[in-house]
Amino acid sequence: MKNYVLTPGPVPVPEFVMLEMAKPIIHHRTEEFEEIFSKATQGLKKVFMTKEEVLILASSGTGAMDAAICNTLSKGDKALVVNGGKFGERWLKICKAYGVDTEEIKVEWGKSVDPSLIKEIIKKDSSIKAILVQASETSTGAEHPIKEIAKLTKNRDDIILIVDGITAVGAFPVEFDKWGIDILIGGSQKAFMMPPGLAFIVLSEKAWEFNKKSNLPKFYLDLNQAHKNSLKKTSPWTPAVTLVIGLNAVLEYFNKIGLDNLFKRHSILSQATTEGFEAIGLENFAKGCTSTALSVIKAPKDIDANLIVKGLKEKYGMIVAGGQDQAKGKIFRITHMGYVDKGDIIAVVAGVEGILCELGYNFKSGAGVARTTQILDKL
Repeated sequence: MKNYVLTPGPVPVPEFVMLEMAKPIIHHRTEEFEEIFSKATQGLKKVFMTKEEVLILASSGTGAMDAAICNTLSKGDKALVVNGGKFGERWLKICKAYGVDTEEIKVEWGKSVDPSLIKEIIKKDSSIKAILVQASETSTGAEHPIKEIAKLTKNRDDIILIVDGITAVGAFPVEFDKWGIDILIGGSQKAFMMPPGLAFIVLSEKAWEFNKKSNLPKFYLDLNQAHKNSLKKTSPWTPAVTLVIGLNAVLEYFNKIGLDNLFKRHSILSQATTEGFEAIGLENFAKGCTSTALSVIKAPKDIDANLIVKGLKEKYGMIVAGGQDQAKGKIFRITHMGYVDKGDIIAVVAGVEGILCELGYNFKSGAGVARTTQILDKL
């Protein structure tokens, strides 16, 4: 049986990327690789919408989250954490590991943060040095209003905005320079449609000023060293050579089709999935703040979502993600990132219809597929 990986990370990888990465390995301390590395860092600037140097780390996205904290804050500093899901919780855990104090805004899972709450807190508490937030919370499918949050920090020298854009950068616009974000993070296994193993991070001039004062321990994730080496077309440590080669293939593809078309594609895939499931009575978990990077769908009231996830895998070879923690058994998650096309989306909607029919759910068979197909005609 053919397997369809439709999880929000790792995502399907195109054949042309895999073929580039299948070429013979080259040494990383050569002019040949320096040109490859430099081409990748320059290409990333366009996707991150910045003139600043985008650093490439050999790690998962969490490595860049860790680096964002230990390279800008100091022990005893205070950070305001927007916690609306599993990855908001991760900010709290990283801060705790480094001895950074936190104030938490708890956001109901599936909702986005109200920027006015952030405004009120940072106005009252001048000791807060950083705001930590996800652009797209992968565990819930909610998109946080980064543009509006950035307005609160853009003209302040005493506070930075750190954004986890791992399931955002490349999926929808996150304008680093224009909005005034201070740190933005991406990861290879999401919209960059590659295997896991690379993280990307960019810092504003303000964030680099914070870096000068940071006293938290850092070695492998020392961004100052990474920045100095990146300007010399290399990395301080052994890079993930094969992945960087694959990254250039992806960036060339992005450049060929254009970012606007890339964002439009994610948007249409998202709409087709959401409305397809709505046609058979299933709701989107994140309403009014839906990220176009993935669809997070609520299972019918009396059906365990894990049965849908299991049924898709066993009967159709489709791998989708279930819910985590409080959302376990209530939702299932489908990617729009990576090498996903119209046929994949139609297939997974049809697959869910088939599983729900077996589980005794009452709906008009084929209605979801019909609505999904109708919207996908826009692509």
